[in-house]
Amino acid sequence: MIEKSGGQSGNGVEQYGIDWNERDGELDLEDRLTDTGYIPGDGETENPLRPRTFSEYIGQDKVKENLKIYIEAAKSRKESLDHVLLYGPPGLGKTTLAGIVANELGVDLRITSGPAIEKPGDLAALLTNLSPGDVLFIDEVHRLPRTVEEILYPAMEDFALDIITGKGQMAASYHLPLPKFTLVGATTRAGQLSAPLRDRFGVVLRLELYNPRELGLIVQRSAKILNCEIDADAALELASRSRGTPRIVNRLLKRVRDFAEVMSGGVITLNTAQVALDRMEIDELGLDQSDRNMLTAIIKNYGGGPVGLETLAAATGEEAVTLLDVNEPYLMQIGFLTRTPRGRCVTPAACAHLGLPVPSRLRDDTEGLQLKLE
Repeated sequence: MIEKSGGQSGNGVEQYGIDWNERDGELDLEDRLTDTGYIPGDGETENPLRPRTFSEYIGQDKVKENLKIYIEAAKSRKESLDHVLLYGPPGLGKTTLAGIVANELGVDLRITSGPAIEKPGDLAALLTNLSPGDVLFIDEVHRLPRTVEEILYPAMEDFALDIITGKGQMAASYHLPLPKFTLVGATTRAGQLSAPLRDRFGVVLRLELYNPRELGLIVQRSAKILNCEIDADAALELASRSRGTPRIVNRLLKRVRDFAEVMSGGVITLNTAQVALDRMEIDELGLDQSDRNMLTAIIKNYGGGPVGLETLAAATGEEAVTLLDVNEPYLMQIGFLTRTPRGRCVTPAACAHLGLPVPSRLRDDTEGLQLKLE
């Protein structure tokens, strides 16, 4: 049984108690197919595709094996599982793992998010409604307000809440015992967690990006659930263009399925997948038009860099936070972009991928570095 705190509107815009059109400090990324974050349209395909057991969950072998041991040990002692922190890039399956943990333990799962818990009373209401052994999943746990964190510390360590009501002479302190529960926290920015909160998690696990083989298996499993026939070569093609992220590969599968139903009788062949992805302007490395515009601007307008983030945002027409959170991480992972104190620079590999000549400044720097190494 899975319950979500906070309302969910009929059109799927509000989830986890958040209005996705009005998230503080975050931008509408125009539903980019290669955005690793949650997009409201994901809900209709993502939920049926979520694995419910470790045997269905593909990839993250080290994380799975360790979690299996921790869960079996807790069940053998008839205790609640120690608190778990999952961190890593978005879209890798942190929420799915929380559901699997609850399912393997045979308990209920309550889902909420850090921004949705605004006051200590919100957290107290959640915790007091838990049953013994239940799993409370808090997404974006690094965004919990500091006042809420202070209430969470004794709840995680001592399974109790200390609440003060009233003011002045009428103030009274109440000690509320809580059922023993398991808190599963997920974050994309583990460095922003406060040290006291991070130290209270007994199990800390990092999720890594997936390789094309694992993503190909995920595509084939998802296609089977969606009653969609797909060739092995087409599955591998989708996997290679999905930035190592299951959320993106499932989103691409949904869109390519539309092309297949119109162009090839519902069967996703390699040719159909390539045509569909090319029409969506997603190249063989998973770069979309926004990524290519960013790299092209640095090469053509600024001689390969360095160039500041705000200047680059103005040149490309994108918001600086979009370039920082969406474009940069993947471009740096594949070695197309470097970040220096003076700004962003492209690499010769990026020039080769775009079919552009290497700027003279960048070529001179590369040759100078090679001479130093020799």
